[in-house]
Amino acid sequence: MPITIADVAARAKVSKTTVSRVLNGKGELDESTAARVRAVIEELGYVPSARAVNLARGRTRVVAMLVPSLTWPWMGEVVQGAVDVLEAEEYGLLLFTCNRGEDSMRQFGAQVAAKSFDGLLVIEPEGTLDYIATLHARGLPMVLIDDRDQMSGQIPSVGTTNHIGAGAAARHLIEVGRHRPLMITGPSRFGCTQQRRDGFAAVYAEAGHPIDEDRIMLGDFTFEQGAEAIHRATAAGIEFDAVFCHNDVSAAGAMQALLEHGRRIPEDVSVVGFDDIPMAAHTQPPLTTVHQPMREMGEAAARALLAHFEGTPLPNRTTIIPATFTVRESTVSSA
Repeated sequence: MPITIADVAARAKVSKTTVSRVLNGKGELDESTAARVRAVIEELGYVPSARAVNLARGRTRVVAMLVPSLTWPWMGEVVQGAVDVLEAEEYGLLLFTCNRGEDSMRQFGAQVAAKSFDGLLVIEPEGTLDYIATLHARGLPMVLIDDRDQMSGQIPSVGTTNHIGAGAAARHLIEVGRHRPLMITGPSRFGCTQQRRDGFAAVYAEAGHPIDEDRIMLGDFTFEQGAEAIHRATAAGIEFDAVFCHNDVSAAGAMQALLEHGRRIPEDVSVVGFDDIPMAAHTQPPLTTVHQPMREMGEAAARALLAHFEGTPLPNRTTIIPATFTVRESTVSSA
């Protein structure tokens, strides 16, 4: 039978509370009593439950992460970045998705009520913003990752330079002689969509090539909508020599549709994506794209939360990790 705290207390002739105080270093104890308890612990080979010790210290050494779904193409990079930091500091990760809608959120809420974790990392599932804000207002330490610009300055967050990244895409396309771009956006309700749209359009306007509204196609970050946007533009007779997609998945769909219409990439049409997910290097041709530092964002969010546990205030503004630009053969021919 495993040795319990009650066994230690009985052998040392003290209460279980006294043994707990010795284990946790809490409370004033006579040194001879503490020494006797430690000797019994060693004699019996008692190994306390890590969870029990942490709870007694007011910590679980567990961080929760709430995400919409693990199927998002870049989600694994964010989670891995957070895990790398947490595991290095001997913290565990409790991962929650919203795959089952309200049932998922009820399960998450039960763990919040049970105080099963010390803090929370969030990639905001749709429709949960008010609840997340309420948890923050009640004092739950948290950091948002990839904040959609809805809670900027209200909840600590880590983000990237969507506006600047899209501007870099525009400058690159102008440099390779593309003056009539088609833009396939993400969902309009996302802050990153507006930032990418504005950043891209501003550079073209400054260069004397403003983008007409008929060359801005509303998308939803999916392969199917990327392809459908190309079909719609082609059917409408819209002339374009470049495509900027707000993510790599829709860019892959656009590339397939362009090839189906007999358009060569990049000779006839240059294509740029956003995210730089692993797939981007393996499309045909490989995709030029804005690289989002997703792993670094996960790392930064986890570091901020752990620093808070040690007494450093969480930042009251968004921590920005700059996006970079990766040129591949979808805009510059390798020939």
